[in-house]
Amino acid sequence: QVQPVESGGGSVQAGGSLRLSCAVSKYTVCMAWFRQPPGKEREGVARIRTSSGVTGYADSVKGRFTISRDNAKNTLYVEMNSLKPEDTAMYYCAADQRAFYSCSDRADRYMYWGQGTQVTVSS
Repeated sequence: QVQPVESGGGSVQAGGSLRLSCAVSKYTVCMAWFRQPPGKEREGVARIRTSSGVTGYADSVKGRFTISRDNAKNTLYVEMNSLKPEDTAMYYCAADQRAFYSCSDRADRYMYWGQGTQVTVSS
């Protein structure tokens, strides 16, 4: 079974940067970062197809966040720059082994989830 484990969250001032990591125990097809701000629904942030490296981003993070993976280490990353207070949320790593046509930004397309890591951006 794939078990994502996130790390790298924390507190930062607006304009700062953070890098989140997610280690998985087995091969995956799609991996993604989701986030859930307080009192709001979970939303897709960025996704990547592990074999090809094809990525997708939410409009709200385009140009600021970069998702990447190291297949040799079975690890997913997201580099978050120019952070804003509205980026404050619990960030979750998600993974799936099914071969969909493309990797989705929908939470129901991912079978495996990490426990989450908190990111807090202060103004």
